[in-house]
Amino acid sequence: MNAITAPGTLTPPSHDSAAIDLAGIGIEIFAQIEALAALSEDGPKLTRIFLSPEHRQANDRMMGWMRAAGMTARVDAIGNVVGRYEGDHPGAPVLLLGSHLDTVRDAGKYDGMLGVVSAIACVAALNRARKRLSFAIEVIGFGDEEGVRFGTTMLGSRAVAGSFTDDLLERTDHTGKTLADGLIAFGLDPQTIGDAARSRNDILAYLELHIEQGPVLETKGAPVGCVTSIAGASRFEVDISGRAGHAGTVPMSARNDALAAAAECIIAIERRCASEPGLVGTVGQLTVAPGAINVIPRHVRFTIDIRAPDDAQRLRAIRDLESEISFIRATRKVGIDIRLIHELKATPCAPWLMKQIGDAITAEGLPRIDLPSGAGHDGMAMIDVADIGMIFVRCAGGVSHSPAESITIDDAEVGARVLMNVIRNFTPGKTP
Repeated sequence: MNAITAPGTLTPPSHDSAAIDLAGIGIEIFAQIEALAALSEDGPKLTRIFLSPEHRQANDRMMGWMRAAGMTARVDAIGNVVGRYEGDHPGAPVLLLGSHLDTVRDAGKYDGMLGVVSAIACVAALNRARKRLSFAIEVIGFGDEEGVRFGTTMLGSRAVAGSFTDDLLERTDHTGKTLADGLIAFGLDPQTIGDAARSRNDILAYLELHIEQGPVLETKGAPVGCVTSIAGASRFEVDISGRAGHAGTVPMSARNDALAAAAECIIAIERRCASEPGLVGTVGQLTVAPGAINVIPRHVRFTIDIRAPDDAQRLRAIRDLESEISFIRATRKVGIDIRLIHELKATPCAPWLMKQIGDAITAEGLPRIDLPSGAGHDGMAMIDVADIGMIFVRCAGGVSHSPAESITIDDAEVGARVLMNVIRNFTPGKTP
């Protein structure tokens, strides 16, 4: 992307109504996503975690693209990369666009990255047309959304939203290094994280384009959709303490098998969460000690992830499961400790933004499909400082968090066109 002006300089505002040239934007987006996918700690497998060398490389690559698109670019106090494209007057309020640059382990290429790259591509097209708007645009590549390294999600967006708390600095990764240590090694000062926080008065809205990570759009034959809300989520760590014993000599009736108790809990979670539409529950991690083939398990730790589009529904399920797990503890005579490690409320998208997204979709001659998001997104943090909206792009089979994650160039182009339609016709609003 070649900018007409020097990086970050202000072009004269354009007052014509000529269409912005988006020819080839899907190919451009795909090329940049492929370049980002090469920045991985696992060679052919895509793994890029927060505050890693690969994160730094991704930030550097992004800043280069941002500057070529006519933006100023910087890394903020938490490690997010931020590009700004000024409006028709300096210091104008800002429309925030973006997504995340970190990944899960052995990830797909598009989760997060599609939103950041598409936003930069739209700004580049505006800059080529010498088009300035009545508001500024900022594109944010959040450094952490997945929470892989420090076990808690959305650190980058929480810092921007002003909801980052100092206790998070003591979170540790698998090597025992704290978040504070990681920030220092990255060249950042943990004591200045507050500098990343933004004011609601300066932000018009937060808008994110993202792959759907589900099958709804593909089922309906639609390349894009308008998100209505993001499901709330609760995560727990569960420790079960039983009694080890010889696998051949302890009668079944005399066992306090921690793994058998865990299995009963896991089945209870699956059964309860399958009982209501929209409610989902997952046990994604499980460790067993001592882990020998001929020893009755003494200790098990597992995680629970429960999500629902309605907070009351999610909290009801949690209460029911706590009661059932207490029953399992008593009948199996084991110790069970449950700790809440993460909780985010369900997050509604702003109706006024949904209206503008819907109009942008129908302007492309497409039907407006409204759908909720079962996956979490940075908007769950950003809602503390801005109304949020999301555009979903169809992904093959609804597969995500996997190397099999896939979209088409055509759908990437449609997503970018819809995003540009929203930007060009954006009218600030406010949720009452």
